[in-house]
Amino acid sequence: MEYKIKIGGREMIFDPSNLPEQASGACFLKYGGTMVLSTCCISSYEKEQTEFFPLTVEYEERYYAAGKIKGPRYIKRETRPSDEAICNARMVDRAIRPLFPKELTREVQVINTVLSWDGENDPDVLALLASSFSLLISEIPWKGPVGAVRVGKIGEKFIINPTYKEKEESEIDVVFAGVKRNGEILINMIEGGFSEVDEGTILKAFDFAKPEIEKLIDFQEKIAKEIGKDAERPKEKIPLKVIEKDPAFEEELRKFLEGKLKEAVFQKEKSEKFSQLKKEYLEFVNQNFPEKVFDALLFFDKEVEKLLAKEIIENGIRPDGRKIDQMREISCQVSVLPRTHGSAVFCRGQTKSLSILTLGAPGDVQLLEGMEISGKKRFMHHYNFPPYSVGEISPLRGPGRREIGHGMLVERALLPIIPDFDQFPYTIRIVSEILSSNGSTSMASACSSSLALMDAGVPIKRPVAGIALGLVTNEKGDYRILTDIQGPEDHYGDMDFKVAGTEKGVTAIQMDLKIDGISRKIFEEALERGKKARFEILKIMKDILPKPRENLSPFAPKILTIQINPEKIRDVIGPGGRV
Repeated sequence: MEYKIKIGGREMIFDPSNLPEQASGACFLKYGGTMVLSTCCISSYEKEQTEFFPLTVEYEERYYAAGKIKGPRYIKRETRPSDEAICNARMVDRAIRPLFPKELTREVQVINTVLSWDGENDPDVLALLASSFSLLISEIPWKGPVGAVRVGKIGEKFIINPTYKEKEESEIDVVFAGVKRNGEILINMIEGGFSEVDEGTILKAFDFAKPEIEKLIDFQEKIAKEIGKDAERPKEKIPLKVIEKDPAFEEELRKFLEGKLKEAVFQKEKSEKFSQLKKEYLEFVNQNFPEKVFDALLFFDKEVEKLLAKEIIENGIRPDGRKIDQMREISCQVSVLPRTHGSAVFCRGQTKSLSILTLGAPGDVQLLEGMEISGKKRFMHHYNFPPYSVGEISPLRGPGRREIGHGMLVERALLPIIPDFDQFPYTIRIVSEILSSNGSTSMASACSSSLALMDAGVPIKRPVAGIALGLVTNEKGDYRILTDIQGPEDHYGDMDFKVAGTEKGVTAIQMDLKIDGISRKIFEEALERGKKARFEILKIMKDILPKPRENLSPFAPKILTIQINPEKIRDVIGPGGRV
């Protein structure tokens, strides 16, 4: 049975079909001529001792959806997902992941397949909504639903779910996802690119999106109740693992951690003390309470979270001793590599990013061929996160999803400042190598990439700087926003809010949470805090290199552009263009 709702002035159709009858939940979602199938399944087995909830989200593009046959002569089948598909899967993941209960330890897989694409309506938001609804009507415990819309702005007019043509004209392209708690819409995910817009415009965009998000949440809850009454489709939620309160057990764990936890968490810089303590803690638990390892891991995480909340909220003390709005020490350096076209290092505490820029001829552009995109790309940013950056050993098997996602985020942040082809007819590639990581490497990459662009002599409009903000909350509803998160603030905090921009305005935002959602008030405060930090970073960067260099590197290729008098064009090309 189909359920219809008007969103952005167009009809959206939810079809909780029984066709994928062996999936835990499934939903076909149609918007215009674009259609997505989302399915979810849950494992029958518990996965113990997991650091993260075992959720996998896939986003599958099908060429048949756009009426295409894949290009390469010998390979016509879809192979690995495109960078865009990976970013879409990550966006869905970030919206739904915080809503799974911590007691759930079974693997969950959500697969989104684009079945039809009309060239007007983007399937990514549909995938998020279909994922939400398929989880809602499944037996998987989940605290949704999630509502989500994309917002554009042309002139003074905001648009819900703009078409591709409208997106080209829009100065903002942002997806807001939200949940409803006690009648209030809370934001639980943001993914957006902006043409240097002010923070007030972004807040207005959320205010414009909010009624539609609420409408989608209410609609999903309403039809889920109707489906729940259908005798043929009973979906009882899987009972969660019961963690019984055991005061004696908790007291033993507390005794072990007493005097050790604060010393391990509160360190000036990243050290082995915390990981060593956790290792010793697990050895103690395995020896004394082998049947309660999962319970002990949950207890450990809660103790760290309570410690952080108490010290930061009540005492204003961060793990490394900084104030809540204070950044770590920043240093920059340009022209660090002798033969490259442009290079720069940006250091913020123990986070260090080296960005290298290469200029190429117009023929060096990347050719794009995908389900949605066909064309050329002349500006690229690639991000590498080698294992030595965190002092670990792991095989090198090409970029992972996180590396691709971070690379695309920085690319989106820099794109508004890249000169037009007519002004600067070069292909531009930047690679950011993370040399050391302790929080917010993607935003460090945005800073080092800006400096590399200027070092190479690329006439960018203005430099871009980025910062990551965090959030710590307690059970009373008190909170503190943290500027420039690192270490335990990143891992055990409630928010990772990345914002990049210039002196003129914001160019990119990416936000994900570990709690259900944040209020508009917290969102507004985070934007203002990010603006203040961004301006401080830009000042430091300008002290190193105030503007792009006058000349290109002697090792860069030279392109000669000749302007022909329009009256002489006929003489150059000859009669009928024969010359």
